Amino acid sequence: MGRGNYGGSADEADEADEAIAGTGTGTGTGKVATAGPGTATAITARHLDINSPVGALRLVARGDALVAVTWGPADQRSLGLGPTRPDANHPVLIATRSQLAGYFAGDRRHFDLPLAFEGTPFQCRVWSALLTLAFGQTARYRDLAGQLGQPRAVRAVGAANGRNPLSIIVPCHRLIGADGSLTGYAGGLAAKAWLLAHEGVTPMPAQPQASRPRKPPL
Repeated sequence: MGRGNYGGSADEADEADEAIAGTGTGTGTGKVATAGPGTATAITARHLDINSPVGALRLVARGDALVAVTWGPADQRSLGLGPTRPDANHPVLIATRSQLAGYFAGDRRHFDLPLAFEGTPFQCRVWSALLTLAFGQTARYRDLAGQLGQPRAVRAVGAANGRNPLSIIVPCHRLIGADGSLTGYAGGLAAKAWLLAHEGVTPMPAQPQASRPRKPPL
């Protein structure tokens, strides 16, 4: 399955043509570090594969922080995370597995994990903003662009959302289309619908999603 693509309206996309993505990093609401693409890959990452109600997940930690929750090895490669080694004893991976189990069981509504964002400054700002979306809360791409102070950057927000490496933990599944419908998701629209339903959200019927390879960030 491919990474989700921007699903906003044509009007929003046209308005975003002239948007400037900007610079600077946000720290979000949790323990978050940021790094530019490729700056942390000298440290070999560790991974732990788990099963979940939405399919197989690969948890990836680098050093003492979680850097990715991917939809398997192929998604990991498309994110450019570099090689990883299996490690069932890594404390961050163990904590992530435990907290995800609590989330899927309905016992946990937020995560308390050390995160490290590996992306461009604008991507890190978008991912930090996604952390402000609470359990059961949804937003549209234009809402997030406005929150960042760049209301015309809807398309850039959509592209950064599609590159989010920390699925579920950084809740990009809570972004929906301008008409309230489901939009592209790395884990597939069925997984996105399950996650939203699990949080008590019933979106509009999903639009068809073509499987496409991940596009480079704008």
